[in-house]
This record gives sequence, structure tokens and C-alpha cells, in this order.
Amino acid sequence: MNNDKGIWNNPVFWVSAIIVLILVLFGAIFPKVFEERANYLFELTTHNFGWLYLLGVLLFVLFLLFLAISRYGKIRLGSDEDRPDYPFFTWIGMLFSAGFGVGLVFWGIAEPMSHFFETPMRDVEPLTEEAARLAMGYSFFHWGISQWSVFTIVGLIIGYHQFRKKDDGLVSTSLSPIIKNGGIKKFIDILAVIATVMGVATSLGLGILQINGGLNAVFGLEKSTLVQLLIVLVLLILYLSSSTTGLNKGIKWLSNLNLALALVLMLFVFFTGPSVFILNAFTVGLGDYISDFITYSLRMQPYRGGTWVQDWTIFYWAWAIAWSPFVGAFVARVSRGRTIREFIMGVLVVPPLIALIWIAVFGGTALHLDLFEGTSIAQAVNSDITSALFETYKYLPLTQVMSVLSIFLILTFLVTSADSATYILGSMTSKGSLHPPLIVKFIWGTLISAIAAVLIIASGLEGLQTASLVSALPFTLILIAMCFSLFKSLRKEPRKKVERR
Repeated sequence: MNNDKGIWNNPVFWVSAIIVLILVLFGAIFPKVFEERANYLFELTTHNFGWLYLLGVLLFVLFLLFLAISRYGKIRLGSDEDRPDYPFFTWIGMLFSAGFGVGLVFWGIAEPMSHFFETPMRDVEPLTEEAARLAMGYSFFHWGISQWSVFTIVGLIIGYHQFRKKDDGLVSTSLSPIIKNGGIKKFIDILAVIATVMGVATSLGLGILQINGGLNAVFGLEKSTLVQLLIVLVLLILYLSSSTTGLNKGIKWLSNLNLALALVLMLFVFFTGPSVFILNAFTVGLGDYISDFITYSLRMQPYRGGTWVQDWTIFYWAWAIAWSPFVGAFVARVSRGRTIREFIMGVLVVPPLIALIWIAVFGGTALHLDLFEGTSIAQAVNSDITSALFETYKYLPLTQVMSVLSIFLILTFLVTSADSATYILGSMTSKGSLHPPLIVKFIWGTLISAIAAVLIIASGLEGLQTASLVSALPFTLILIAMCFSLFKSLRKEPRKKVERR
């Protein structure tokens, strides 16, 4: 679609790459200053605009549900004759891999045990049955449809313009009905690229630390910067190799492998763990999630004070919004041919449902062990959050085998996420091309690994994670504008072109 020469003349590529390099160098040379400034900006935005994140995400959920049940739900992301490029299982595997990455494996036990150890409500005693129920309900809420509504909004809008309107797949293009200024559009695309790079690099670093923790637990390999840098190098080789195969081979194959392996691990824990307790916990947790959805969606702490909501819910929503350009663009790319209703039901419901089942199985098992078998997983997680999964495996059969398989799953998740990110970054910086040049994907892949490596050395990973979230504030406003833009475009769709089932 676009030749290489056009890519090198694209200011979105150069400006975003230069900004990322400056941030990395500053973070490497002045890690403490970088972290302090990043934390200050994040505190400033979440404290003053937390209400905007909460209202915005709830608005996205309601808007998507409206589209799904309206006549607009029959419109295809493509021509009326198009059909889905991928079968359902492969499609869900791609959504699962890109949207969750290593996050669900990392937080599936770590989050409920964190809430169990330090409860979301002041009047609930930690490490009690009531705390366990609250921990499960809030974990369901954080990994449910609210988080995925952000990805669904971006994916739907980009997919509609890219495949229905035959435009490029850029975030800025989706705002064309209401924004005409070219300079503002380039600024929006640069912001999307920077947020994507920062988010992926941070997740790589997080996954690398967890892999190192797993290798330490299984093989006694020390937790050190050298080991982590070697893991970075292995990951770089793997996902650059995968990126040479294209979307329909490397990412597709790895996504199927990720989903299949995740299901195997989950079934093993379910059948060897407290199965009845897990089923009961899932049922109660689902009920609490549904009944408390509006309360949690709009919960803040202006009267009693405290920062729990800011540290968890607002942080999660900001993180999802900062990640939305990458996940949304990738979800759009693999969803051509599906109707808006199919897209919303698939993206907004299936991955969150998998997440809830995962949390019930893994988090429920850890909670049962602490409540009824006298273990101290919650305390171990409080001391070292990367130990959650492997600490739980100590009390299940085939500990070594399960730990090795989980390390492998984390590795393949990281490769899939990084491979997907290099594809999307290549597309973002090549004017929305569906087939970005390999050299551009290599540049972004190498740059992401370099950022992760520099931050591991400089101990600035948390600072960069916080810095990337600052971009969530302007993106919240952009997402709200994208909703208006999409609705304006949908209203112009001739009724006769809406597929009738």
C-alpha cells in the first residue's frame, strides 16, 4: 500500500522514534529524576481526573451495548460480502494473546491475593473469608468488560474505517469526521505510537522479571540483571524471527498455542485443586460482579480519603486506555468481515469471560490454600509479587512440570505481544499499511527490547510504566471523540446496505 520511501519521509515515524529515544536516554542517565517526574505527573492526572477515567469507561460500555442491540449491529467491518478472515478459535486466541499478554498470567493470582492481604474496603478485615470474597469480586471487576470496552471501542472504530470505509488504519483517521487539521492528526498518531512503545516495553520488562522469578523457583537460577538481559536477547531473537513470517503464520500459530496451553494449565489446576470451591467462588464472584458493577464503576473516595481506588481501579483504566492504540489496532486487523454485533459480543464478552474463569481457578486455589490449609501465599505475594504463580504451584501436584510450562507460556505470550506490537507500530508509522515493511518492524522490535534492557539496568521500569500512563489522559478525551465520530458515520449508513439476516 505504501512504499518504503514514503515511510522514511513520514514524520510520525521519526518524531515518535526520537521522542522515545530521548525518554530512554533520560531514564537511563537520570533514573531517579525520571521516576519522580513520572510519578508526579501520574499522581496529578489520576488525582484530578480520576472521575473522567471512571465516567469515560462506563460510557464506553454503555455505548457498545447500544451499538450491539441497535440496527447498526448488522453492519460489517468490510463490504457486505466479506466474511471473517479467521475461524472463531483462532480469532479468540489472537484477542487473548494481544489483549492479555502476560498480564493475566501475572495478575491471576497476584491481584486477588493482594486484595486479600490489603482489602479494598476499610471496614473489611484482611485475611478473612469476607476479604477473600471481596478480593475475588474486585478482581473480576478489574478484568471484566470495563477494561475490554476500551480495546473494543478502538478496535471497532479503526476496523470500521479501515475495512468499511477503505481508509488507513490510523487512530487519527477515525476522527476525520470531526477533525480536519493535519497537524492535530499527526500529533494524535505520534501519541498513539509513544503510548504503544512504552506499554509494550514495560510489559516485556514485567514478563522478563516473572520469567527470571520462575527460573529461580524451578532451577535455582539467580535473580540478576545479567540473566534478565539474556532473557531480553532471547525474546528479541524469537519475536523478530516470528515477525518475518507475517500475521497469518507466526502470530496466528503462537496465538493458537497460547490459548491451548493456557486452557491445559487452567484445567490441570481446576481438577487438581479445590474444584468445588472454585466453582462456588466463581458463581459468587460473578454474582458480586454483576450486582456491584455500577457501584464499583463509579466508586471514588472523596469523603473518607485514601488512595486504593486510585492505585487500582483508576490505574487499571488508565493502563487500558494507554494500551488501547496497540490492542485496538491489532484487534481491528484480525476482525475484518465480522459484523459490529459479532465484534462487540466477541471482543467485549469472550476474553473477559476467560479472564474471570482464569482468576477463579488460579486465584480461587490460592485463596483456598490460605484460608483452609494454613499456607501464606498472600504474605509471599506481598513480599514479592512475581512469586504468586510459582508459590501456589508448590502446593499442587507436578510442581516442576507446571512451573516449566508456565514459564514457557509467559515466554510465548511475550513473543506474541511483542510480535503483534511490531506489526502495529510498523502499520502506525507507515501510514496505516496492512503490510508494513520488515525493516520498520525490525526497528521497532529492536527499540522496544532496547528500552526494556535499559530500564532493567537503570531500575526505571516502574517509572516508565507510570510515564506511559500519563498519555491516558489525552487519550480518554480522544476515545470519547472517537465515539461521537463513529456514531456520526454510522448514522450516514444507508439502511439498504445493512445486512439483513
